[in-house]
Formats: sequence, C-alpha cells, structure tokens
Amino acid sequence: LGIDPEKVIISFVGRIQPHKGPEVLVRSIAEVMTHNPALRSKVNALIIGGASGNGTGEPERLRNLAKWLGVGDVVKFLPPVAREELPNWYRASYLVTVPSYSESFGLVALEAQACGTPVVATAVGGLRAAVSDGFSGSLVDGHDPKAWGAVLLRLIMQPERRLILAMGAVQHASHFGWDQTSRALLDVYDKV
Repeated sequence: LGIDPEKVIISFVGRIQPHKGPEVLVRSIAEVMTHNPALRSKVNALIIGGASGNGTGEPERLRNLAKWLGVGDVVKFLPPVAREELPNWYRASYLVTVPSYSESFGLVALEAQACGTPVVATAVGGLRAAVSDGFSGSLVDGHDPKAWGAVLLRLIMQPERRLILAMGAVQHASHFGWDQTSRALLDVYDKV
C-alpha cells in the first residue's frame, strides 16, 4: 500500500460529504497534534474516498482546512479504492473513524472490525449497534473535535488497549453475518 509501517494510521473510508463527518477527523487530528506535538512524525490520518452528490467541492475544502489548521502534512487524501482492496486498508489502519452525523447501519464500521481494526464512531443511528463501545471500539457523543481528539489520543497512547479492542472487534463483527441477520429478521416477522 506504500504506507510507512512505523506510522500510526487513523482512517476515514467513505464518500467525502459533510454528513459523513470527515471534517470531524481533520479537526480532531489538529487537537491531537496540539496536545502531543511529538506525534506529528508518527501519525497519518487518511481520508479514503471521493466526493459524491452535492459534496463535489468537499475534498478541496477539507484539504484547505487541514492546511489552515496546520495538519496538512498529517492528513492525506486518497482516491476511492476497489472493494477487494479495502480489507488491506482496514488492516493497515490503527483505527478507523466513522464520524457520521447520521448513519442507518454502519457497514464501514463492521468491515473494519471484521478485519481486526477498532472503530471510533459517533454514537448515532446504526453505529450504536455496529460498534460495541469499550469492546470493539469507542462511541463518541457528538462531534466536538476536542472530545474526538481525546479519544484518539488515548488510544494512540495506549497500544495495549487498542489491541484488546482489536480482538473484540473481530468477535463483535462475527455476529453480523448474513445468516444471523436473516434469522433475526425472520424472528421479527414471527413476532409480528
């Protein structure tokens, strides 16, 4: 993938649109760098994806924001990757972030966890079920960059905690296969 194996990679994967919250990651990385400048040479935040819908100018706006916040060297933008390649990017990541403002399900969160990567996500919608807070990742209330930065910094500075979450991530994601999902849906129909 061309990633320095010594870097701590924090990733966002998805459409680059305001409601997906990539700006939260950019701002929270700036918070992390403010609180621990020594991490500047050790951390890269990757925003993997492309603009879609009404967010065609969003990638450029986020690049400018990263520069303005002084983290243009830490935040990197990568084009969308093929579905077959996504597991490699998830596995190369130390953490995957899903800072969405709304999310009906949270497929990126489950995919990342299935690859053994803990997820930091907003506690909204389907992300509350997709991420088991404290077991497979961390749920953050709201979109305050300071709160997000504190969670990211804690997990960066506590690699043993991240490893425990990685083990929980695989276990948690295993409960979301098609067999389990269809069985649960049929149970709902039976109850109705």
